[in-house]
Amino acid sequence: MNRDFFKYQAQTTPFASGFEVEKAEGSYIYGKDGKAYLDFVAGVSANTLGHSHPKIVKAITEQAGKYLHVMVYGEYAQEKPVALCQLLAKATPEPLEVTYLVNSGAEAIDGALKLAKRYTGREEIISMVDSYHGNTHGALSVSGNETHKREFRPLLPMVNFIRFNDEAELQKITEKTACVIAETIQGAAGFLVPDFSYYKKLKSRCEEVGALLILDEIQPGFGRTGKLFSFEHFGIVPDILVMGKGMGGGVPVGAFMSSKKIMETLSHSPKLGHITTFGGNPLIAAASFATLTEVLESGLMEQTQKKEQLFRELLVHPKIKNINGMGLMLAVNLENPDYTLSVAKKCMEKGLIVFWQLYRNEYMRLSPPLTISEGEIRKGCQIILECLNEINE
Repeated sequence: MNRDFFKYQAQTTPFASGFEVEKAEGSYIYGKDGKAYLDFVAGVSANTLGHSHPKIVKAITEQAGKYLHVMVYGEYAQEKPVALCQLLAKATPEPLEVTYLVNSGAEAIDGALKLAKRYTGREEIISMVDSYHGNTHGALSVSGNETHKREFRPLLPMVNFIRFNDEAELQKITEKTACVIAETIQGAAGFLVPDFSYYKKLKSRCEEVGALLILDEIQPGFGRTGKLFSFEHFGIVPDILVMGKGMGGGVPVGAFMSSKKIMETLSHSPKLGHITTFGGNPLIAAASFATLTEVLESGLMEQTQKKEQLFRELLVHPKIKNINGMGLMLAVNLENPDYTLSVAKKCMEKGLIVFWQLYRNEYMRLSPPLTISEGEIRKGCQIILECLNEINE
């Protein structure tokens, strides 16, 4: 165990594993213990194309040989950031056309909230119960779990919550509402997928009262559900789209996207309505462009639903109550949080990395890279079943 890790690096829990990484490649992370670990978490949905994908590594290396940071965001035209924004515009439906590149999903959430308030001139924000949008003060304000928020109040005022996937609650969206923000698929709550008709009714209500719809695609975006963004399954387009995590294929990045008409309001009254030093960093943009290009051209998106079905066929066991989610973001319900943690620990001992959901620890997270093979899925699921058989509740 690396004692310096616990001594000098700030911790997020009292029980971090302290697992020491030697290298990572493809679907595997290699520890300094000399063992290979099959990765069913992908950096919590971040490593879209697995670890050290050669096209991403090449893009980073080539850009590093040219230049790194040269100017704050929005001043200089740099090849890779421009190419990334152009490709996003081509790959998404109208009226999404302009992208603001930032450094993380949480910052993108904050920027999107500011944009909605600036464009509408309204103050109320409506979010969803049990939602998770990040840990900056703004993103935390619109996250829907009080346990994670209580010690950090006061947070943003005029944020109200409705129940996810509850059509009766939509009437709480009114002419006072600047925006409604929702994860297209709720992540921390256990990868909850709404009824197919829900988003059409939510979008219709927003249009009726003049509120903007912000969809948080930080986890399901970039092919994880079989579409580039999961809102495409539901037949609607958000007014503001937020992305992050898997966008960079392993590097820190975030972005929010909207129409030119909406986005341009951040450029005046006041000017510099949202600013960032490192947003649109050329090294990060190069990695993101390589990731997006590969997702669009490789056929990986088209394989995700077949891989999902394989997971569902293999993971049948009396201790598995149900499996939530879509594509390669699946949450396996083991009912008991302590039992789920024990299973995750035993899986690690057997060479498989799994995790759990932030709010609902009874759900075991499975979010492998899109590049995961059928053989690797079978291998990992066999380990899970072995652990379920070996560990008593």
